[in-house]
Amino acid sequence: MTTINNVNVATQANVYFDGKVTSRTVFFADGSKQTLGVVLPGEYTFSTSQGEIMQVTSGEFAVLLPNAEEWISYPAGTQFELAANVSFSIRTQGIAEYCCSYL
Repeated sequence: MTTINNVNVATQANVYFDGKVTSRTVFFADGSKQTLGVVLPGEYTFSTSQGEIMQVTSGEFAVLLPNAEEWISYPAGTQFELAANVSFSIRTQGIAEYCCSYL
């Protein structure tokens, strides 16, 4: 298990899609933040307001990136990057987790 040290964590979860996607925001001393999330099986579409790097920390996501026609598989240990103000879709057949960093 990987840990993040010397941070503050929001006590209230971010809850999406009737609780099928949840995350917690982690705040760092330098002012940056990340979110740590859990995704239950299903397909979900998200929009970004700023650039993001999504690291898959457990399980596997199939991702339909902006302007793409084919889904790409991202297993645990891989990541993908998103620009600001785009929409993308993810789907998973099992429980999957992620760490999202903001650019």
